[in-house]
Parts: sequence; C-alpha cells; structure tokens
Amino acid sequence: MSEESDMEKAIKETSILEEYSINWTQKLGAGISGPVRVCVKKSTQERFALKILLDRPKARNEVRLHMMCATHPNIVQIIEVFANSVQFPHESSPRARLLIVMEMMEGGELFHRISQHRHFTEKQASQVTKQATLALRHCHLLNIAHRDLKPENLLFKDNSLDAPVKLCDFGFAKIDQGDLMTPQFTPYYVAPQSCDLWSLGVIIYVMLCGYPPFYSKHHSRTIPKDMRRKIMTGSFEFPEEEWSQISEMAKDVVRKLLKVKPEERLTIEGVLDHPWLNSTEALDNVLPSAQLMMDKAVVAGIQQAHAEQLANMRIQDLKVSLKPLHSVNNPILRKRKLLGTKPKDSVYIHDHENGAEDSNVALEKLRDVIAQCILPQAGKGENEDEKLNEVMQEAWKYNRECKLLRDTLQSFSWNGRGFTDKVDRLKLAEIVKQVIEEQTTSHESQ
Repeated sequence: MSEESDMEKAIKETSILEEYSINWTQKLGAGISGPVRVCVKKSTQERFALKILLDRPKARNEVRLHMMCATHPNIVQIIEVFANSVQFPHESSPRARLLIVMEMMEGGELFHRISQHRHFTEKQASQVTKQATLALRHCHLLNIAHRDLKPENLLFKDNSLDAPVKLCDFGFAKIDQGDLMTPQFTPYYVAPQSCDLWSLGVIIYVMLCGYPPFYSKHHSRTIPKDMRRKIMTGSFEFPEEEWSQISEMAKDVVRKLLKVKPEERLTIEGVLDHPWLNSTEALDNVLPSAQLMMDKAVVAGIQQAHAEQLANMRIQDLKVSLKPLHSVNNPILRKRKLLGTKPKDSVYIHDHENGAEDSNVALEKLRDVIAQCILPQAGKGENEDEKLNEVMQEAWKYNRECKLLRDTLQSFSWNGRGFTDKVDRLKLAEIVKQVIEEQTTSHESQ
C-alpha cells in the first residue's frame, strides 16, 4: 500500500536524543500501550507528547492509521516518528521501539476538564460532541474505525474556554475491509464504525448527567451483574433529578445513538445534522456532571465500565484476520513440513497440495477461550472458573510455542493447571484475540 511505504519512509532511524530531550519522569497519561511522556525539541524548546511502542507490525499499523487520519484539526497530530533501540531500567538489554512525537495537548482529558468547570453547560457539551463527531467522520470516510472512543482519548488543546477537542490513541483502529464476520458465540454483531457511534452516545450521556447509562446511578465502582442484559436490550433511563433541566434535543440524540441494532443507530451524518449540534438556542443550563466528576472514584468507575464495554465490542470482529493454517507462512510450521515431522501434542499440519484436510485445532482451542470469557458456559457440577481453566489448558497444550500466550498466562498468574488469581475475562479475551491474529499473520513477509 502506498500509505504504508510512505509511512516507512517517514520513520527516522537516527537517535531521537539528537533532536529531543525526554523527560522520563513526567507522565501525561497512560494509553493502552504504556505511559505517554513529555519531550522537548532542542532547537525550539517546544514541548511535545512522546508515545513509545515496541516496534512490531501492530505498532507500525497504529502509526500508519493515525498518520492517515491526523490531517484533521480534531485529531492529534503526529510530528515525527523514530525507530530506535531503547532500554528501560527493568530490562536486561535494549529493544527495538517506535518513538512517536505528537502535539502536546495541555488541556487534558475530557472528564478532567469537565470537573474543572464548575459551570459546564449543555452548549459546551454540544460543542465537544460536534468536534468528536467531525473527527470520527474523517476516520470513517477513510474506512477507518477508531474502536476506542472513550473520554480519556478526547483531549483539549489548551486551557482556554474555546480550546479545540482532539481524538487520540489509534491502538485499536482498524481498516474495515467489508468482510467482517460474526463469531458464532457472540450475541450480536457491531460493525467497527457502529461501535464508535455507540461509544459517542455513551459519552454524550455521561457528559450531560455525570454517570453512564446501563449502570446504577448510585455510582458504585462494582458493575452490576445485569449490565450485559441492559446493554443488549438498550435499557436506560433519564432520571428526573439530573435530566429535568436537560433539553429534549439532547435526549433525542442519545436515544438514537444507543440503539441496540446498529442499522437503527443514527449515522455519523445524522449526528452532525441533528438539531442539538446546530441549535441557535442558548442551552446555557449548567449540567450536574461537573459536580459528580470531582469525585475521582466516580470517574474511575465510569472509565472502567466504558472500557469493558468497548473491549466486548472489539472482540466481536475476531474472524477478520483468520486464515487456514496451510496458507500461513509461519517458519516453524514450514520447517515441520519440510522435515516431515509431527509437532508435539498431536497438532498435525497436513500437506494442502495432497488434498488432505487442514487442521486448525490450535486456533479453535484459542477461540474456545474467548467464547468462555465472553459468554461463560459451565456443565452440570462445574463452575465458570473451572470451565475457563479447562479450555485454557487445552489452548495452552496446542499453543506452547507462542511467546505472547506464554507471557500473557504468566501475567494472569497461570500455574499450568489453572489461574491462581481472579481473571479479568474481557482483558484475557482481547489478548487471546491478539494471539490468534499473531499466530496467523506473523512472518508473512518472510
């Protein structure tokens, strides 16, 4: 792809330290891949944000998609990218990393900004929504779904009253090839762009009242067990105490975005054309959200709930990059075929040219883990934790050579037979999804 080659040419291999000073102690925030730090350009003394990723195909894809979108005024700009070896204090040797220099967003994250405004109004919420929607539309016109639209990824350029809002963090972004399939075990399918619109509806709701839809308005940090049922049935309300002063236009846009069926959901153009985003009314009513968001525990609970909801939606496009094992250009599998040896644990890779049926049992075992994480099922006399241990044992048995899976299990306190600590199932499912993608797409260029 031309964008890919352009991106590769744009990556500098000279040391970033020749041009920038890095403040290793000051952290601006934590993205999905680690903290974002501050760096200063030596020639101008201008401050920038620095994101550091391990130099892997997934990271290069993130940079490529972000670069494709970053021409829009409501998307954080990438200034330049370096490919350098970096050794952190806890590491025994340097590792290849991408160092992404981005514009500094001094105004901070959306919810922090709201909490600082004692008089955050409905008009201001409408203006934030318009800018976030314009950023999303730009991505969608490029056929890119962001898939991680959450309050932490909407940043203000500075602390002025009319500071622009910008979208950041393309770590989960994906180009929609139009061939997304629905895994059999998922309750319903959400196209990536629809995931963005759903998230926009949730963010608008929270901006207006200070707590999310589908959850208890008593702001408990523990998410109710009936959360999934409420989400799947679109069960949410506008409690009178907080919503009585909020306009019907605002409620209307929320209702139309939080539709369970994606085809019934408001389109991106529909949001931009909606009266709430284009109203000439003052809409200067002060929202209750600022007061509630002064409580950091409340904000943390909202963010946790929204992140889990997004993770669940992302897992649903699992099959997008799966391929039959015979077509995977994996050096380990290729070596086995050449030597004519049978792999351990009875994973047999048949010769496709001889017409034999291809075995993808290893991938199926990994899919079973994801299914158990999303929709837990246990047989008679079994509990859900025992069943997860059972399917994980099977997956590990057939995928022992996968370093990412080995590292993942270690981080989740796996002892070879079961998990010794409580497991964040959605997080586990998301990483296992990455294992599947890595297993089927790694080393394709070799």
